[in-house]
Amino acid sequence: MQRFAATAEAIAARPAKLEKIALLAEYLRTLDDADLVAATRFFSGTPFAARDHRTLSIGGRTIVEVARRIWRFDDAGLGRRYRDTGDLGAALGALRAPPRDAMLFGDRLTPARLDALFGDIAAASGKRSGRRREAVLEQILRACDDPLCATYVVKIITGDLRVGLREGLVLDAIARAFDADPAAVRRGAMTSGDVGAAALAAKNGTLSALRVDYGTPIGFMLATPVPYGDVYKDLGAAAWHVEDKYDGIRAQAHIRSGSVKIFSRRLNDVTASYPEVAGALGSISTDAILDGEIVAMREGRVLPFRLLQARLQRRNVEEQLLRDIPIAYVVFDVLALGDELLLDAPLAMRRERLADLFQSDTYVKHAPFDTAVEVAAAEVNARFDAARARGNEGLMLKRADSPYAPGRRGKWWLKLKRELTTLDVAVVAVEWGNGKRANVLSDYTFAVRGDDGKLCAIGKAYSGLTDAEIAELTQWFLEHRLPQSHQREKARAHEIPVEPKLVLEVAFDVIQESDLHESGFSLRFPRIVRVRDDKPPDQIDTLERVREIYAAMLAREGL
Repeated sequence: MQRFAATAEAIAARPAKLEKIALLAEYLRTLDDADLVAATRFFSGTPFAARDHRTLSIGGRTIVEVARRIWRFDDAGLGRRYRDTGDLGAALGALRAPPRDAMLFGDRLTPARLDALFGDIAAASGKRSGRRREAVLEQILRACDDPLCATYVVKIITGDLRVGLREGLVLDAIARAFDADPAAVRRGAMTSGDVGAAALAAKNGTLSALRVDYGTPIGFMLATPVPYGDVYKDLGAAAWHVEDKYDGIRAQAHIRSGSVKIFSRRLNDVTASYPEVAGALGSISTDAILDGEIVAMREGRVLPFRLLQARLQRRNVEEQLLRDIPIAYVVFDVLALGDELLLDAPLAMRRERLADLFQSDTYVKHAPFDTAVEVAAAEVNARFDAARARGNEGLMLKRADSPYAPGRRGKWWLKLKRELTTLDVAVVAVEWGNGKRANVLSDYTFAVRGDDGKLCAIGKAYSGLTDAEIAELTQWFLEHRLPQSHQREKARAHEIPVEPKLVLEVAFDVIQESDLHESGFSLRFPRIVRVRDDKPPDQIDTLERVREIYAAMLAREGL
């Protein structure tokens, strides 16, 4: 694992994507088959393949306890290093020391060997499973020969590699390493549900032999939010499908021989939460992978998202809840039929195949499919107003020739909706980011002023600022951090409290009651509009203003 760790460190130090791809490709082509499969999975940020439902079930506390037992460090030293980086792997790696009771013949840790040990951890079950997992973890940490190796082994275990690699860049590196077609590598990874299997197939020239793996979710294609007044410059002369933007949750359904699995946008299996949808989909005779939106719906009208929340993450859904919160799955895309993957087919063709697949019923409905047209500004305005009148968020505009690009956000699909309003808030805590933002403080918890004058957190935002602005603010926050004794009662473990002197203007789409924050409210899809250098913290918005916005929103919805 020393070469893996050195490669990861070199990749993290390179800001350019092409440099990262080149470094990873050079490393991958030197590996034997078993190490190649494991290393590509690890660089994708997960110990196991996407299709593999095993988990390590090891938390940060267990990792720290086992590491302390081997390396003999104190909590104060770990705390200092963790506060400096916000990264458990980096903090523990810096504390790695030769074990005092080192064994004569140590384990040689390679990607394949680490993969096998992960399998031993995942297989542990029964009353003594916790102790067995700790024993294997101790074996792994003892085999880390140096601090850098320890750093990246812990990062792999926690799923927080932080080297600026997305899976798409790993796939590009595989293609470069083995002179394969990048599109074929992507299809292979999505078809098989295993980036490691795709890497091995690319090496052996067998990508075309990979088949659709039902039951393994495919990354969702994403839409780019576009301000209401700016959408027209993005339309051009292309033909577009226009449909309502529903206020629900994205869901992907896999139907195989009458068996149904439903996956959330986070790729979690949520089938048990929507038994009526699973039952309706089970009547479809063709194997298929569908994309759509689960919404609360009564008498053909989509209900506000906050009503749907009562159905989220429920493992057992009572009959009363089924009656109180009726739902529907509005299907708007098909990703596979039988063994045929349709991701490269244009949207217009995918729509035709979907229209022939099934008829809408109570719980599963087609999105209204229009013919793709060249839409003008006046037509977009009229359709937007009509969508809002139906109680929906706004519009989706999708180019008729668009492929399905999992995990990507571009100009193929556009999301058009109006913000509810904005609030001026004070930043009270920050967190280190992930991926390319791993070395900057990019996640900001913000607050309004409560009835007693104290600050009450109401949300967290991490979008809206440029990289240059985030870098500048990182330095400011580090200079204005507060002792951990100032931590809020409902703070996340990784939060760093800061002096509440920075004011942001934050836009959002929906406000809802919530126990997550001290204010009793939370904002849906908050986005930073600007830094308010012109406004002092004592002039931020109040909790009373939040209540007014919430009451006005309920009145508009007739609730």
